[in-house]
Amino acid sequence: MSFNTKKCRVIHVGRTNQRHKYSMEGQTLDRVDSEKDLGIMISSDLKSSNQCIQACSKASKMLGMIKRTISYKKPEIMVRLYKTLVRPHLEYCVSAWSSHYIKDKELLERVQHRFTRMIKEVRGKDYLDR
Repeated sequence: MSFNTKKCRVIHVGRTNQRHKYSMEGQTLDRVDSEKDLGIMISSDLKSSNQCIQACSKASKMLGMIKRTISYKKPEIMVRLYKTLVRPHLEYCVSAWSSHYIKDKELLERVQHRFTRMIKEVRGKDYLDR
């Protein structure tokens, strides 16, 4: 099997890793700190912060699209749109990258908080009651 050496990269995992240079077909492979594979950001420290940031960004873009394009914002429709368009971005492969840090959980929670403010009927209530 032949490999495209331009697309191959090396991630050194661990603090005690000796960080050797690797080559394939006479070309030295690029070293990177993080790489995206099957939609999941894998970093050299194996933390999921980059994945949470990426998921939040995509979910926020979907929320913005819903806010701009949907004029009939009844709670039933909004919840259905949220579950269909936004939540999949927040939950994609969560079993592989499950957030461990409070800052990452708060980042993901902020998207949901923003969504609940979009619904007029529950806007005046406390966030936990929404």
